[in-house]
Order: sequence, then structure tokens, then C-alpha cells
Amino acid sequence: MGPNSWDHLFRNARIATLAPGMERYGLIEKGALAVTGGRIAWIGPQSQLAGGFEAARDTDCQGALMTPGLIDCHTHLVWAGNRFAEFEQRLEGVSYEEIARQGGGINSTVRATRAASEEELFEAALGRLRRLAASGVTTVEIKSGYGLETDTECRMLRVARRLGREEPVRVHTSFLGAHAVPPEFSGRSDDYLEWVLREMLPTVAAEGLADAVDAFCEGIAFSKAQVERLFQAARALGLPVKLHAEQLSNSGGAVLAARYGALSADHLEYLDEAGVRAMAAAGSIAVLLPGAFYFLREQKVPPIEALRAHGVPIALATDLNPGSSPVHSLLLILNMACTLFRLTPLEALVAVTRNAAKALGVADEVGTLEVGKRADFVLWDVEEPAALAAQMGPEPLRKRYLGGLPDVRPGE
Repeated sequence: MGPNSWDHLFRNARIATLAPGMERYGLIEKGALAVTGGRIAWIGPQSQLAGGFEAARDTDCQGALMTPGLIDCHTHLVWAGNRFAEFEQRLEGVSYEEIARQGGGINSTVRATRAASEEELFEAALGRLRRLAASGVTTVEIKSGYGLETDTECRMLRVARRLGREEPVRVHTSFLGAHAVPPEFSGRSDDYLEWVLREMLPTVAAEGLADAVDAFCEGIAFSKAQVERLFQAARALGLPVKLHAEQLSNSGGAVLAARYGALSADHLEYLDEAGVRAMAAAGSIAVLLPGAFYFLREQKVPPIEALRAHGVPIALATDLNPGSSPVHSLLLILNMACTLFRLTPLEALVAVTRNAAKALGVADEVGTLEVGKRADFVLWDVEEPAALAAQMGPEPLRKRYLGGLPDVRPGE
């Protein structure tokens, strides 16, 4: 076998590499991609394959568009119960904050999730994950945060890890014990946070259940001072941090997150100039969540122009959760981001590939189609990359590949 001997060669594709430094989508017309050992061994115009190569398998992509696998970098995918009644409440004029203070919101899901077995949580989450995969997702982040006590938080994270083992999707986990104050600690947020620091976080870390630590910095959740204590504990354990910040008010959470080198700050509707500058200096990614913006009928748009002007990379995610963003399609999020936030289709696609990989700290592995990276890619039945953001259903997915291997369902 020679130096150009590959496990699998994919030919006759319109490849959007999304590699930095290339024009537009990094398009390669009539392109080819070779895979060896689950990684990209060669990529370029098919015309450059004139002899001197050998592949164990050879696939004609028949002109399909090829992109990197999509990355959903912010989800709350594991939960039990539902919150459909809250949808009606909000339409009747009750605010998200009022619902939370009445015992609904996150704590409603906490009660249902605590009561569910690990197997029940897995089965419910499996269907959600498969729907995300059908929109081209090959990597997903899954948070805890609906247990708010040690056993259930660990149960949620074990379910997330199991999903990554049993499904053809790469799963990254985040510990979100500081998501809300549970009912048993009502009015005692400092006491609850102390419990998170003393018991929950060390247990999660010792069991290797989390890839990062997250928190909700907001008036109805945790203050900057409380979040800083959590970040200090995470740093001591060697875990990177991220933050739900500036969703409902300008709390200054993004500046705090940047000070701790956060992978990302997420939501950011109320992000100010100081926050943008801090994120730019720290290299933190701005993860925007148009599903929650739409579902909660928010009015304040994240500061897109300021993020662009200061070079803060923008990522997008579904924020899949039962209360404020029950969105199971990352492609729908592309459309929302373009129509609601005025991102371009190119910005939106980069936001769920290259920049989303940065938001998870895995940009050296996935997010673009380049030699040496994992061969996670998608074939689409569309002619133009912009179509992925412009159209709304049905999903134009032809096939997902993880490490160069196709996602084959029973009966296919």
C-alpha cells in the first residue's frame, strides 16, 4: 500500500470545508475527501486525483453538498416531564420570571427528573438525540441541571455519557448544578451553592462525568459573586467553565466568564460593550440561542454588530429544553438566526460548525473539513450551502458520517 492508500474515498461532492482563510464557504467544486483511521487523509479537487491513489472503498456522492458535521454546543437534552402549560401561561401574559417564582420553570422539571429512573431518562433523551441527529448533528453538548442534588445530577450525566457510547454522536457534558435554587433551599442560595461546592461538584469530578462546568448568572438564579466561587472551584479541579449570561438582564456575567477564560458565554441578549470587549480579549465564544429568544417572545436582540466589530466568534445552538426552547432541529436554528438576528447564511453555518467546536474546546478535532481532523461530515440533498439556512423542513439530510463511517439505521 502506497502513501495515498486510504480506507475510503468520497468523490464527486460539492465540499464546503468552512476552513478559516478560505473564501466564502471554502467551497471545493467537484471535490473529493479521503478517510484513513477515522480521520481526513486528503481533501481537494477531484481533478487532482489523477492516478497514484488507492482506496479500499470508493463512494460517488453524486454531486451532493458535503459539510462538516453540525455541532449543537448548548442543550439540556436529558429531562423528564413537560412544561406545555407554561406555554399557555406566557401567552396569557405571565412572564418567565413570574412562572419561576411560582414554583414552575426549571423547578417543575426538577421535580419530574428527580422522580425518573436512569432508564426512563435515557429512553426519553434517546428520541430527542435522534431527532437532532436527523438535522445533521454529529457532536452535541448535554448539560445536567434538572436534578439540583447529587444523585440526580450524576444520573443525568451518566445518561449523557451512555448516549455518547450507544449512539453515533459525539457527546460532551457540562455540570450545571448552579442552574436554579431547589425548593428545599428556597431563600438560601448561598447555602445551596455551598452544597454544590462541597459535595456535588467534587463527586461529579471524581466520577469523570463532566467535561466543563456551567452556571446561570441571573437575578432568578445566581449572582456574580456566587458564580465566581463556582468558577474558582472548577479551576482547582482542572475543569473549563462556561456561563448562561445576560439573558434577562445585564448582570455582568460575561465579563466574569471572560476573566476565567470561559469557553463560552451563552444567550447574551443584554450583553454590553464591556462584555463584548472582555470576551474578545479572552477568546470566549458568544453562543446565541434564537430558539429561546423566539419561544419566550423576547424583544432585545443580542449585539450582533458589536460582536462582529470586536471579532468575537458567534456560535449557535438549539438550547433544547422543555421550558424555553423545545427545538429539535439545528437547521431550524440557522433559519431563526438569519431571520431574527440578521446573521448571514455563511455566519450561521460557521456558527454550528467551526465556532461551535471552539465553544466546546474541540476545534482541533472537528468543525471544519481539513486533513488530520476527524472525518465527521454530512451529505445534503441541496445545491447551495445557503439552502441549509433558507429553507424550513423537511430536513435535507442524505447521510451523516462519524469518523468516516455512515450512520446506518435498522432497515437501511
